Amino acid sequence: MPWREVSAMEQRREFVRLAMMEGANRRELCRRFGISPEVGYKWLARAQAGDGDLADRSRRPHGSPGRTDGVIEAAVLAVRQAHPAWGARKIKAWLEARGTAAPAVSTVHEILRRHGRIEPFPEAPGKAWTRFERSEPNELWQMDFKGWVRLAGGQRCHPLTVLDDHSRFSPALRACADQQSVTVQAHLEQAFRRHGLPRAFFVDNGPPWGSSWDQASGERWTRLAVWLLKLGVRVLYSRPYHPQSRGKIERFHRSLAAEVFALRTFDSLAEVQRAFDRWRETYNHERPHEALGQTCPASRYRPSPRTMPDRLPSPEYDAEDIVRTVSTTKAYVRFNGRLWPVPKAFRGERLALRPLHRDGQYGVFFASHPVAFIDLTNPKTVSHVSEQVSAMSPV
Repeated sequence: MPWREVSAMEQRREFVRLAMMEGANRRELCRRFGISPEVGYKWLARAQAGDGDLADRSRRPHGSPGRTDGVIEAAVLAVRQAHPAWGARKIKAWLEARGTAAPAVSTVHEILRRHGRIEPFPEAPGKAWTRFERSEPNELWQMDFKGWVRLAGGQRCHPLTVLDDHSRFSPALRACADQQSVTVQAHLEQAFRRHGLPRAFFVDNGPPWGSSWDQASGERWTRLAVWLLKLGVRVLYSRPYHPQSRGKIERFHRSLAAEVFALRTFDSLAEVQRAFDRWRETYNHERPHEALGQTCPASRYRPSPRTMPDRLPSPEYDAEDIVRTVSTTKAYVRFNGRLWPVPKAFRGERLALRPLHRDGQYGVFFASHPVAFIDLTNPKTVSHVSEQVSAMSPV
């Protein structure tokens, strides 16, 4: 059913934003949003004609050459009022992008300070650091759960955040009741159908993507990772105790806390989600980003050409592979008259057993990915092997 998620207005705004990006495949976007090309082009034409009903646009007048200093000062304060967490650089960039001859950053800062809106600049700046980013959109998405927030009624909200590493564009920002894999997968599928598939995800070592780390194998095979692997999306893990490697999404969390949660309390997850939808649109399409030269993330983002398939692909194996299907209840494969443990994430999946260089040794593969190791010279059978201390190790 078209326009079925969140609200029709939010859907139309998101469609128009993506469709107006350079190189966008508009008919493919119509298919992803579940609307006909006629409907899609109708909303695109209305947006290009300045139809104000598509989005909640500011009615604040733009700048003009005849503006007085008092008018400019009022404009600065109005932007600060609308975005209390924005500093002088963002306010200046936002005004200039809308045709206002904004004063210098120091002057904007002084206006804010004089009206008691911010504290003076700190005397000792922080240590400089170097930024790293992928060269193209959708090469890498970062994903994390921001720390949970308690709502007015006592319920916990777990914000799921997804960020494109190159552009800082946020394909998804969801108010979740838990941090379960099924919850994450449902929201990712929605993002994939709208924005396409990334090449890889970068996550930390916590649940639900890193919670099933096996000390014996050194792998973090989870049902979520297996699902992503079927879609051709790799999962990359950050080094433990090195949060600086995930600085972009940590900075995104700080902005989310300062610009959404620090300003109000919420009664329900639905109310949080409505606030997320409004803030994500501002963040992606309006909010100047210092790391992007004070442009917005949408200026550097393009939808991925890799479309979410209607049916989840399954791995294909060669005729010479020894193929085994893992039980849906027990994480074992039968080979050479014995049972061999495999990671629990592969229950119900088809795996290939391939001989290695040494006699009696086989690798267990999911497509081309090694997931376990079999050594026929090991006298132990499954009854002698603890599920916590596996006899297998990565190939």
